[in-house]
Amino acid sequence: MCSRNAYRIERIFNRLKSRLQIAPLYVKRDDHIEGLTSLLTLGVRVFTVMEFVLRRSRQNDHAKLPGLHPENRQQRTDTPTAERLLKAFADVSLTILKTAAGEDILRRLTPLSEVQQDILQRLGFGASLYRQLEIYDIGNG
Repeated sequence: MCSRNAYRIERIFNRLKSRLQIAPLYVKRDDHIEGLTSLLTLGVRVFTVMEFVLRRSRQNDHAKLPGLHPENRQQRTDTPTAERLLKAFADVSLTILKTAAGEDILRRLTPLSEVQQDILQRLGFGASLYRQLEIYDIGNG
């Protein structure tokens, strides 16, 4: 029975090595190995939950997401991967200009596209959460 599901475990490690482009790391201490393994599996869990929540939301209204395929922006998908979801936000940036005294004089956040807004909404986050990044002062927050 365990060998039947072995491909799932292999898929997780393949995802870590190939899609996330994790370079080989050489650690010697057991606690470092344990910590690195915990961190990597946490990342995979976050990816899995993102995909599950978004796909469930999509199934509820039978919608397909456009714009997640860089080779064809018009192509729609009903099974988006977490990697493609994150790549949809690759062009997002927050620019902060400061005076010589270190005070903020301008904060600019890249506006969200409709696809990005839809993704955030389906994941249970509103666009207002995103806009708070422009307001929140990390140095004094």
